[in-house]
Amino acid sequence: MKRSPSRGGAIAATFLLSFALVGPVPAAPASIEVVPRELPHAFAAEATVEAVKQATVGAQAVGRVVELAVKAGDTVRAGQLIARIDAREAEQAVAASLSQVAEAEANLANAKRVYERNRELVAQKFVSQAAVDQSEASYKAAQAQVAALKSAAGQAATQRSFATVVAPFAGVIGATHVEAGDLATAGRPLATLFVPGDLRVTATLPQAALARWKRDVPVTVELPVLGRSVTAAGATVVPIADLRTHTVKVRLDLPAIDGLLPGQFARAHFPTGTARALAVPASALLRRGEVTAVYVLDKDGRALLRQVRTGDTLVDPKDGSVIEILAGLNPGDRIAANPVAAGLAVAP
Repeated sequence: MKRSPSRGGAIAATFLLSFALVGPVPAAPASIEVVPRELPHAFAAEATVEAVKQATVGAQAVGRVVELAVKAGDTVRAGQLIARIDAREAEQAVAASLSQVAEAEANLANAKRVYERNRELVAQKFVSQAAVDQSEASYKAAQAQVAALKSAAGQAATQRSFATVVAPFAGVIGATHVEAGDLATAGRPLATLFVPGDLRVTATLPQAALARWKRDVPVTVELPVLGRSVTAAGATVVPIADLRTHTVKVRLDLPAIDGLLPGQFARAHFPTGTARALAVPASALLRRGEVTAVYVLDKDGRALLRQVRTGDTLVDPKDGSVIEILAGLNPGDRIAANPVAAGLAVAP
């Protein structure tokens, strides 16, 4: 005899099927209570990373660049060849100067013999004292002529040495400004050299912000390219203001940082005091185009999207970097710590 399924088994099967279709009830997202905080305020100024020791090596001689021995990114030692300029004209000038020196030395030797001979003859009354004085003057003039031509020869040799351009110190080639075959003129840049391990940032501050800057509080430097912030090791105010913008440059020394290069963008936060404000971690904000929002949890734990207006990036002694909330939240509100997870939980 075939038995029919029991009523209890049918109820259990129906419950399992319903659970499989509906799935587990999502847990309430982790939340953060929005409370006023006593936070240090700072003025954010755009800055540029610079090398403390940097030089643009330029040409001191005129001629074609016959060899460019480096390229951007090369590491060079002090005295290493950077470029070589055509030195044929300088070598000819040196040869001409040496020939003039040789001629002047021959004239000097002859003037010396005449002067010494006249000194002997004047004692024997064969020549007058005027002849001796004249030969002495010629001798001294010949000495001066030799000295002048030797200086000119040394100058020509120095000009010839300018045809070989070397690195003034050890570092990295940041850029080259010529190619082999280009015409080098006096003062034309050939290559830029810097020391990579010693960097700083230079920020521009308005006069009002400079007056409010708390010098006894360290300056925080934000490095977006590395996604991190560091504390400046020191600060130096350039003692002159720009005549057009009335701003002042401030140089901030950085610790050794791997991956940071001169010319990259940075942002310096100059502390100006403390204030009580609402702030939330940056990870709790949801950015979609020009809209910035958070998920606010109601009393039943449901996440509701709410747009907010943000202010400066501040530093909380406990939570690190936080974003000031100017409008959209009230003290005591609870927001989702992970807006992406909260959005998935409320998605249809």
